[in-house]
Amino acid sequence: MSIPRSARHQPPRTNDPEGMRRKVLDAAYGLFQSRGYHATSIQDLMTETNISGGALHHHFPTKKSLALAVFKERVAPLVRETWIDPVQSAASLGRGIQSVFEGIIAGAEARRKISGCPLNNLALELSLVDRDFRAAADEIFQQWQTALGDRVRMTRGGRLLTKPARGHVAAFIVASYSGAMTLAKTEQSANPLRATAQALKSWLQARHLDG
Repeated sequence: MSIPRSARHQPPRTNDPEGMRRKVLDAAYGLFQSRGYHATSIQDLMTETNISGGALHHHFPTKKSLALAVFKERVAPLVRETWIDPVQSAASLGRGIQSVFEGIIAGAEARRKISGCPLNNLALELSLVDRDFRAAADEIFQQWQTALGDRVRMTRGGRLLTKPARGHVAAFIVASYSGAMTLAKTEQSANPLRATAQALKSWLQARHLDG
């Protein structure tokens, strides 16, 4: 996953506060993904953006406030763009999931680098550090799982699934993808993603949930 298309803009103009804010968010997002939140300093952000400390603090008074904005304004839209929208618009849950995996695999191989899932990366680093970070990550995971669960209302045979059952299916899909992406990042290979995509396809078909 990269920066969401909705967040990509031209470099900020002089006296363009919103453009400067976007520039800081983009830089923070990139540095948090490549180095991690704790390994990224305010000085790193100032160097990356060529923005003074005063200007940076005007938009984000603390590093924590910047990280929370990254969750809300970069990571959440990216999850929606990469996962939620394609699954919601697909002819079936199974087809939607397969198209998502195909797109992510193609992007990773084109970049020749697998940086991992941005949500996973931040959640793993920050969930035990601060309750606000944990809540920010959890909110995005819940939105993701809700969107998936909404596509699993019944089996192809017409059996209506309960809300808890739909939640279990959604959690399993998210956990499968998240684990596969962690393996792919570790191995720097898309093979775990391919294997997981195939396993999910078979699992959904066996339970008549891909229709």
